[in-house]
Amino acid sequence: MKKTLLLAAAVAALAFGAGEAMAKKQLVIVVKGLDNPFFEAINQGCQKWNKENADSEYECFYTGPASTSDEAGEAQIVQDMLGKADTVAMAISPSNAKLIAQTIKTANPTIPIMTLDADLAAEDSALRKTYLGTDNYLMGARIGDYIKKAKPNGGTICTIEGNPGADNILRRAQGMRDTLTGQKGLAELKGEGGWTEVAGCPVFTNDDGAKGVQAMTDILAANPKLDAFGIMGGWPLFGAPQPYRDLFKPLADRIASNDFVIGAADTIGDEVAIAKEGLVTALVGQRPFEMGYKAPAAMISLIKGEKVEDPIFTGLDECTKDTVDTCIQK
Repeated sequence: MKKTLLLAAAVAALAFGAGEAMAKKQLVIVVKGLDNPFFEAINQGCQKWNKENADSEYECFYTGPASTSDEAGEAQIVQDMLGKADTVAMAISPSNAKLIAQTIKTANPTIPIMTLDADLAAEDSALRKTYLGTDNYLMGARIGDYIKKAKPNGGTICTIEGNPGADNILRRAQGMRDTLTGQKGLAELKGEGGWTEVAGCPVFTNDDGAKGVQAMTDILAANPKLDAFGIMGGWPLFGAPQPYRDLFKPLADRIASNDFVIGAADTIGDEVAIAKEGLVTALVGQRPFEMGYKAPAAMISLIKGEKVEDPIFTGLDECTKDTVDTCIQK
């Protein structure tokens, strides 16, 4: 009996040792929320890297709060993951840039931190080694280009934004305003370049598609002659595609003639189909899969002390009704 117990203990010890040996160093990606298909595309890129690097000592680990609107939840996850011994690098998409910056300061990590998809505010950039993702100012500028081309004399516009603390969305909105007006740094449009933001705008939706559609419904009811929407994230289109269609199908002729213009971010879910239906003037899309796929290699380079560019920009895909069959990078 005693020999049996000793043998069992030895087997358990070997199994534990094998498990320890098999444990991989974690390259952690923390996103704003698991409820957003944009971030699921990042996860798919992360998992592709794992599949292609099955023999690596490192593993890409994807996590985030259940809801994109849970800023405190994301900060808690960052804090928790920084406290784990097997976390050797982290890429964060900050929902609230200031809150995440404070979390990093408090944790004072010794491992490399980078940002992904969304960056920290400029004054906090020293807290991360690099940013990997979209050139968000350029993305907003391209949305502005499409709106300005369609309505060269300007008009009334409403900007749809996400989280008021999300640096990436704020940069897009600034890029759009700068492009529409030819002036830098305007926080609100009051006739510059012929463009005026109507009362109640910008609208902050906290990345909630249904809330975005409802907000646009309300804005149109109050401003039936509105000339344009600038949508800084695709939430209303990919998060609530049918309500979006229901709202804008009656305006399809106005959209087709550029009497009414909608420039929107992203090319996720139903968005390209909506463009093909003529219910958005132009989409300027990001490449989230590429972000998730490239992040592990960037983190490994940072761990090794190798030179890493800052920023590392992924490209843009631009879609209109006429280009939907070829506009997405494969």
